Amino acid sequence: MSKKIKVLVVPSDRTGVGSFRSIDPHIALEKYYSDEFRVEINYEPWRNRDSYWQDFDILHFHRGMGDWGNCLRLLEDCKKWGITTIMDIDDFWMPGPEHPAHSMIVEEKINLRIVENIKAAQYVTTTTDEFVKEITPYNKNVEVFPNAIDPSKRQFTPNPEKSDILRVGWLGGSSHLHDLNILKDSIQKLKADPSLKDRFQMVLCGFDTRGSMTTIDPEGKKHTRKIEPKESVWALYEQIMTGNYDIIKNKEEVKQLLEFTKGKPSIKTSEYRRVWTKPITTYATNYNLMDVSIAPLKETTFNRVKSQLKIIEAGFHKKAIIAQDFGPYKIDCVHGKNSLLVPTSKNHKWWYKHLKTLINNPNMVKDLGEQLYEDVQKYHIKAVTKTRAEWYRSLIKK
Repeated sequence: MSKKIKVLVVPSDRTGVGSFRSIDPHIALEKYYSDEFRVEINYEPWRNRDSYWQDFDILHFHRGMGDWGNCLRLLEDCKKWGITTIMDIDDFWMPGPEHPAHSMIVEEKINLRIVENIKAAQYVTTTTDEFVKEITPYNKNVEVFPNAIDPSKRQFTPNPEKSDILRVGWLGGSSHLHDLNILKDSIQKLKADPSLKDRFQMVLCGFDTRGSMTTIDPEGKKHTRKIEPKESVWALYEQIMTGNYDIIKNKEEVKQLLEFTKGKPSIKTSEYRRVWTKPITTYATNYNLMDVSIAPLKETTFNRVKSQLKIIEAGFHKKAIIAQDFGPYKIDCVHGKNSLLVPTSKNHKWWYKHLKTLINNPNMVKDLGEQLYEDVQKYHIKAVTKTRAEWYRSLIKK
């Protein structure tokens, strides 16, 4: 029996990015190819002696390892020990000023440090061909491994709630205010259209009022405090999704919503539903609460090179999707076949137009979801893992 290829995996975290880009792909690698690969996942391998590192053939890490200077030293040591180093990255290292992390990234020079790691690694993996174009000026050895779905996980098994009205949902994180702002006028138009009265519900998934706010006083000192729920970006998201609460007829429900009490209210029959945040192991069950997933996306460099994970997740749940005709959503979406697309120049008209079309055509909702499901099967984790195994074998042969 030939010697197994030993892979050391250093995830960036234990949540979304860590799961999709490091942990799940390599658990699958060992699951499907246990006779060829041995995988070890270690969040702090730098605490080990040199002899620990020298036992591995491949190092896979996401963006960095420990403090930045330590990462460069470890990469240099791995090169000396004959270990193949692979850096994974899934987001552009320099988001624009509209992104909440922009100031922190500039202040701490995180963007420059990420580029240094890209240069130092032997290989880089990322999510899309579009992102490859941004990476190759710093490292020519770039491979694309898209985000993959393991449908054996319960959260990716469709189990939709039944509904007599069309449920339009958005699921995401706290850095998308500039994306959701695109929907403002369209939701107001839906509310004002008498033909759509009592026929749709907006669903906002991931609601979370936790967080802190930092201010700088005249003397330059920083002061950090816990934010009030009404200051949360999720409160702003909710205002957009509800047309500043205008779509909700029952004003008692509005009062309950503005109390920001976790778990309340549980609205299933009104014009809006708030769904509180869930852990990474169950968040995708939120797709069961919607019939149509929406994916607005502002045209920025950061967004252009993002992954198409929203499309993939919606597809595995057999959901119809309306998406921006931009960046990652152009990869798999075919307008009128497996999705409806909105050109940025038509934002104010076409988001409303497409939403109304699907509210009036439940069969179209079903057909789009079924077709998207077929089209995203190439992102089944077994298929993506097969490609990864082949690539890892080729690296060792070199």
